[in-house]
Amino acid sequence: MWSNGGEPHCLVIGEVAQAHDGSLGLAHAFIDAIAAAGADAVKFQTHIAAEESTPGEPWRVRFSCQDATRYDYWKRMEFTEPQWQGLKEHAEARRLRFLSSPFSVAAVDLLSRVGVAAWKVASGEVGDPAVFERMVATGLPLLISTGLSPLAEIDAAVAFAESRGRSVAVLQCTTAYPCPPEQVGLNLLPFFRDRYGCRVGLSDHSGTIYPGLAAATLGADLIEVHVTLSREMFGPDVSASLTTDDLRQLVAGVRFIEAMRAGPVDKDAMAQEVAPLRGLFTKSVVAGVDLPAGAVLRASDLLTKKPGTGIPAPRLVELVGRSLRRPLVADTLISEDDLEP
Repeated sequence: MWSNGGEPHCLVIGEVAQAHDGSLGLAHAFIDAIAAAGADAVKFQTHIAAEESTPGEPWRVRFSCQDATRYDYWKRMEFTEPQWQGLKEHAEARRLRFLSSPFSVAAVDLLSRVGVAAWKVASGEVGDPAVFERMVATGLPLLISTGLSPLAEIDAAVAFAESRGRSVAVLQCTTAYPCPPEQVGLNLLPFFRDRYGCRVGLSDHSGTIYPGLAAATLGADLIEVHVTLSREMFGPDVSASLTTDDLRQLVAGVRFIEAMRAGPVDKDAMAQEVAPLRGLFTKSVVAGVDLPAGAVLRASDLLTKKPGTGIPAPRLVELVGRSLRRPLVADTLISEDDLEP
């Protein structure tokens, strides 16, 4: 779950959520697009309307003209178990880890049969013991979003999962779509790592690549971002999503940051490695004016200029007071052979 080719690295998750708008074909298209962008995992949401919602569930934001109620919307988002199986197989064929957040016990059971790499615990499900404990019971790792949870609820969830021997990652998440920069909460990544001693990550809703890059710099173990195929697509999460081009840039940036963080640079070893370049970039002591043989060098007679293949510039003061063995014209690099012992 946490490595790529044997090397640990930051897991980048492309979140489809409901961006497929109930279209199985579009869901498959998202898998291809997220794989092509270089992400590590694709994540969906598994909704079974009758198991998670009542007909009277209010809209968070009324965005759909074709669905009379939010229950109707969840119903339209449903896929059958064989369809979920097909999505999982497609994801794995594209070398993506397959994830989906369950929103009911029935959804946990369905996804258990289909097979997921880990459980992404949605913010609203952290406080639902029936759903959360069902996920814990499967033995799979848990990626816990914290967008709606106070610390006490997060503490309890992590403690319960770890008491059952489960691997846990805690994701800083702010339930705002899109999330403004001052609410991203990057400060909570080291806080969660210290508090729980576990992997940490960022579930970002800003609609930009900046929080993900910053999280990678702070050593995040995973970054989750919503994905859209176009800013002009329909859906409630488009404004909080990255385009697939954005996702590609995020992945490239995260990998670049990982390479930078791979180990401390030894300045002496680096200087030794680039020693052949010193002559091109450093300076040598040169005659500033035409000088006759026997001249006693004064500071005003000397300059430092490129290339750095002669007496190094820092030694200029050592040459003051020494005598020339031969005449030199201006701009000639001075060597030890030009000087009296």
